[in-house]
Amino acid sequence: MNHAEVLLVGGRAGVGKTTVAWEVSALLRAVPVSHAVIEGDYMGQVHPAPEGDPDRSKITESNLTAVWTNYARLGHRRLIYTNTVSVLPEAAGMFERAMGADVRIVRVLLTASDATAGERLAGRELGSELDHELKGSIRKARLLDERAPADVLRVATDGRSVVDIAREVLTATGWAADAASMGDTAIQL
Repeated sequence: MNHAEVLLVGGRAGVGKTTVAWEVSALLRAVPVSHAVIEGDYMGQVHPAPEGDPDRSKITESNLTAVWTNYARLGHRRLIYTNTVSVLPEAAGMFERAMGADVRIVRVLLTASDATAGERLAGRELGSELDHELKGSIRKARLLDERAPADVLRVATDGRSVVDIAREVLTATGWAADAASMGDTAIQL
């Protein structure tokens, strides 16, 4: 495999992006399929925002490029990347610049009802951010629903196990089939 591939896992706060990404990683490790995981929200976590970069997109891209360069130097070609809006069309350029123009991008949008996301956030946000996260989650869910392209795989998470969701997400990448064709043990999907 000479080109890079990235699985973008997007969705509103409380949908399970990080949990699903780690489960996809666990399935890949079991085969084994070489990969890296980046929690995209951390790539721009700096306060205050850098001068001239109010949405932190430049620092996010710079950090992604640096981290991916290190992973690629180790021989990695597959990346699982989580971030709320990573599945939107305007994000593609960042991955092409950071990982190479020929990067294969697989976009998966995890979805959940307001009630499900609210319950998950209430269990996760133990500090002062719960109200902010709840409002932002609803706003981002609507934005993603309106702006995510038709070719983005939408995966509902309400009432489903993390393992089942991760298997559906992994199937979209074709990485399990690649492992089987290389003679590795196939992932049971």
